[in-house]
Amino acid sequence: MKIILASGSPRRKDLMKMIGRDFEVIVSKADETFEPGLSIEDQSVKLAKVKAKAVFDITEGDRIVIGSDTMVIKENKILEKPKDKEDAKKMINDLKNTSHEVITSLCCIIQKDGKVIEKSDYDKTKVYFADITDAEIDKWVQTGKCMDKAGAYAMQDEEFGVFVDKIDGNYTTVVGMPMHKLYKMLKEYL
Repeated sequence: MKIILASGSPRRKDLMKMIGRDFEVIVSKADETFEPGLSIEDQSVKLAKVKAKAVFDITEGDRIVIGSDTMVIKENKILEKPKDKEDAKKMINDLKNTSHEVITSLCCIIQKDGKVIEKSDYDKTKVYFADITDAEIDKWVQTGKCMDKAGAYAMQDEEFGVFVDKIDGNYTTVVGMPMHKLYKMLKEYL
């Protein structure tokens, strides 16, 4: 069965290698507009679904299409990808010396023998940052690696990972795809 990742994220591509199967990437062009009235968790699941559905609708045959969405949450506020370097600096300043949550949702749309099944779930991990000096923040932001990441950071990056004191939850959830949950969803099809 063909496996399709509906994301261009290099981090998600790396994580997908954990399932030990070949897969292809088709980047979703889905509308990621937030829907008013949804909880943060439901919003994240909805975005994973629209990404998976957009790619499912342009493909055919027996296949698994995987959509995912990651949100960084601090005090019920969603920290999206930074608009510019100043926004990135502000985000890191808001997160230093404290904790926040990362929610990553999954949606798998599976077609096998003409039957379509949709499975979705989300996972949360609490992330604790150390104190980070202004000079360290500037150095990180100047790498440019912060610009395509929710919350303006990547704990898996050797230049930023040193600022993560600990996590309470799954590492892959923070990186961009809760692989333990994805595997449970797909193991009967692999």
